[in-house]
Amino acid sequence: MMTSFSLGALLVAIAVVAAPLSAPGQPREKVPRVGVLEPGRAPGGGCVPGFRQGLRDLGYIEGQTIIVDLRFADEDPDRIPILAAELIRQTPDVLWTHSPQGARAANHATATIPIVIGVAGYLVEQGLATSLARPGGNVTGFELGDIELGGKRLQLLKEAVPTVARVAVLVDPTMHAYDSVPKNFEPDARKLGVHLQRGEARSAKAFEGAFAAMVRERADALMIADLPLFIRNSQRLFELALRYRLPTIAGWRRYAEAGSLMAYGANVPDVCRRSATYVAKILRGAKPGDLPIEQPTKFELVINLKTAKALGLTIPPSLLLRADQVIE
Repeated sequence: MMTSFSLGALLVAIAVVAAPLSAPGQPREKVPRVGVLEPGRAPGGGCVPGFRQGLRDLGYIEGQTIIVDLRFADEDPDRIPILAAELIRQTPDVLWTHSPQGARAANHATATIPIVIGVAGYLVEQGLATSLARPGGNVTGFELGDIELGGKRLQLLKEAVPTVARVAVLVDPTMHAYDSVPKNFEPDARKLGVHLQRGEARSAKAFEGAFAAMVRERADALMIADLPLFIRNSQRLFELALRYRLPTIAGWRRYAEAGSLMAYGANVPDVCRRSATYVAKILRGAKPGDLPIEQPTKFELVINLKTAKALGLTIPPSLLLRADQVIE
């Protein structure tokens, strides 16, 4: 007669032997794959870490419940299309990127694989989406809304340096969404008693000439658009701004960390973190063309007191109290 102990052992042995036999007949659950195209250098500033944090917040574990293929262009625009094509050959379920060049390269590389833009400017104006509410096609994501913040940045600049009278706005003329800048915020400038002028630079080599021209036209402060050329070369921009004694305001925090007097714009890591929710929705079956393009809801003000001191400026205490971060 078999004892209860030996019967239990026999049942365990049968289960162990039977399990591998049934496994091959069962379909394995596919681990989703996301291709990540980063125009900059590893780890990707605040955007790639923000996106990966967003995936973790949603319960994804890299290497276990999701595969993330990372490609870094190392600030070389010519590499971006090559890396986009390389990622597409891996047939990801979703391709994620940020910046206008990353968005265009990804869209050029595929018309079928869903593309989520972590953060970039003016997807409709670039022809990447039909509308904000219903993008259509295979692209959706999050926008910066840089141009719309021009009036607020002027106000902050005037509050920090009340003597400012002529503000130059530096743009890259190859970015056609900015063709109407700074006319867009002329009404705000008039209310503040500020005259606006446009400065242009289409490459880092053109920076020196652009600064000389702006100062010749008597600019006494500078606003810098949130554009890839300027982000890549922010250190050089603020070296020139300091040499020409121009207080500056720009977009997100990286500019202030590089030497801008102030930065006011979207909290980019937060936007990139939120973009992970769109990847999750697409992996669950949503179509990118049906997901509305979202714009930032959270903004931050960063003030660089090192730059203020170098320019001989005293920032009003009331403004310092409102800053999200003060660099000392």
